[in-house]
Amino acid sequence: MSVFEAIVLAVVEGLTEFLPVSSTGHMIIVSSWLGIANDPFVKTFTVAIQLGAILSVLVLYWRRFFQTINFYVKLFVAFIPAAVIGFLLNNFIDQLLERVEVVAIMLILGGILFLLIGNLFKDDEGSKEPSTLSALKIGFFQCIAMIPGVSRSAATIIGGLTQKLTRQAAAEFSFFLAVPTMFAATAYKLLKYYKTGSSFGQQEILLLVVGNVVAFVVALIAIKSFIYLVARRGFKEFGYYRIALGLIILVLLYSGKSLTIF
Repeated sequence: MSVFEAIVLAVVEGLTEFLPVSSTGHMIIVSSWLGIANDPFVKTFTVAIQLGAILSVLVLYWRRFFQTINFYVKLFVAFIPAAVIGFLLNNFIDQLLERVEVVAIMLILGGILFLLIGNLFKDDEGSKEPSTLSALKIGFFQCIAMIPGVSRSAATIIGGLTQKLTRQAAAEFSFFLAVPTMFAATAYKLLKYYKTGSSFGQQEILLLVVGNVVAFVVALIAIKSFIYLVARRGFKEFGYYRIALGLIILVLLYSGKSLTIF
């Protein structure tokens, strides 16, 4: 993988990690388009640069992380379902990551759901903080995002809306929950990489540094823009985007195009 390819993937990670459009799905699509999807280091790289995205949340919301212990209790409770199910189904999840058609179908289904959200949940009736039980329920919604194309952000935001949070509160809790979830996923992926006997050379370390820096900067911009859009316009634009992208991928796949293109 070249530095240019690392930057492209990092931009995609930063843009999509906290938007309800599936960062994993986009990374699979873009890495396939670049022709590097099957490289073991690339698979580790796409997870490791999540650390840069995590840092953007900590920088933007640092005051929220100096709250009462109850804030951390809710995050821990919400994190547990994904930690348990992710560990038990890790091999199955890895197999799904190879299925671009799964990404496309999930993008479309999620897009349709986002088009319906405006009528299902009234923003002015929502709460600004989840209860501990609500946090646990949101955590189970996060598990659905283990299917590539669903989007961790989309699943947890929808989970938050079902627990009567406002759109902004649901989005922000999704950001906060991303910190322990993505950190654990990154640490586990790096551990598996080292267990295979692989290691990072000078070039790989350079790519990881560049990738994390780019992902951090882009994620800062993406989070601020997303909160602005959600508070004022809701989720319909993201729904249309998901449906359009999913349909394009399916058309390419079933028109005889190679999976290395999409």
